Amino acid sequence: MRLRGGQGLSIVFLVTVALVAAGALMAMAPDKSRPPNALWWVVRDLCVTDQRLLGIPAPCMDVNLRQGWALVKDTRAPTHLLLVPTRRISGIESPALLAPDAPNYWQFAWSARPFLGRLAGRPVPRQDIALVINSIPGRTQNQLHIHMDCVQPGIAKTLNDHLGQIDQTWRPLPVRLGGHDVLVRRLDGAQFGDHDPFKLLAAGVPGARSSMGQEALGAVGAVFPPGRPGFILITHPFPPEAEDLGAGEEILDHRCEVLSAAKAG
Repeated sequence: MRLRGGQGLSIVFLVTVALVAAGALMAMAPDKSRPPNALWWVVRDLCVTDQRLLGIPAPCMDVNLRQGWALVKDTRAPTHLLLVPTRRISGIESPALLAPDAPNYWQFAWSARPFLGRLAGRPVPRQDIALVINSIPGRTQNQLHIHMDCVQPGIAKTLNDHLGQIDQTWRPLPVRLGGHDVLVRRLDGAQFGDHDPFKLLAAGVPGARSSMGQEALGAVGAVFPPGRPGFILITHPFPPEAEDLGAGEEILDHRCEVLSAAKAG
């Protein structure tokens, strides 16, 4: 498609406005002072609109209108990505996530991992990637978003040391993970496919279905002996009275030190 001079300038202007507005919103401090709908405004008013009108996902990295998600780059960290639905979903507590026909946003996030490799400057091995969602107390945004980044090296080592004790039933991890007592389970397969961690949590952990909003939930890529790809699912409930805010994001390493260690080795 060829653009006339005026059309080209208009597109440049709109994209510039979008980038400036998104930067102002997404660069705010990650605390309760941050507008709780900032992420939703960026996705709905900027990314989706630009994709529909201009065919450009700015200021997002990608927008999939058919599947209904946007990929947002956190401007404060070099490799931190957020997979955000383009429909209004408050968070992990939403009943819509447990509906039989609910999209598997975890699969969408996992499929977007090449963007993580692009930011990191090299492909990121599956066992170095983590996807997480915070509990209600631990989040600052009232729009569902799955965090994706490298996993903390200590978290990766602890999980790897206990691979043989993780099976397809939710069980307590024998040791604390990042200072927390957590439940873990194994999920086999290179992709999530039809296996949705939200539904596995609700169906497999007693009491979780009625208190999903108090759960932090994560998935770390894994390679189980003898070389079978899969995931380790991690959850930890954070009751309202708990002092810990329940930020599953704690297992992520926004500096990707696991890649530096692998390169040095």
